Amino acid sequence: VFPEELPGLPPDRDVEFSIELVPGITPVSRRPYRMAPDELKELKLDKGFIRPSSSPWGCPALFVEKKDQGGKRLCVDYRPLNVVTVKNKYPLPHIDILFDQLAEAIFSKIDLRSGYYQIKIREEDIPKTAF
Repeated sequence: VFPEELPGLPPDRDVEFSIELVPGITPVSRRPYRMAPDELKELKLDKGFIRPSSSPWGCPALFVEKKDQGGKRLCVDYRPLNVVTVKNKYPLPHIDILFDQLAEAIFSKIDLRSGYYQIKIREEDIPKTAF
């Protein structure tokens, strides 16, 4: 029932992910990590998730070996961007209260393929995700 590969960028939805910045921040950019030729080739493969861009923002990317399926997973080190984003501060509920609320609950589990790529980013925030 589920596709093996995603057909490019996520469709337009009512809710989009936004990246709110601390006021007065200038774009952050870090040098890219070195990549082997086969990694550069993998990065350039057209999966529909990546597009050419010109942005003052930039975070380094690297590949990590997938545990089960083999192959490589693209990871972007967004720590420099995280430093300049507005932090959401929500108090964590006490664990005992959570367990009480979950009593008699039924759970289902879905493993979303490439889950990160299924979230649509607000158009004006896309340059902040450059790598």
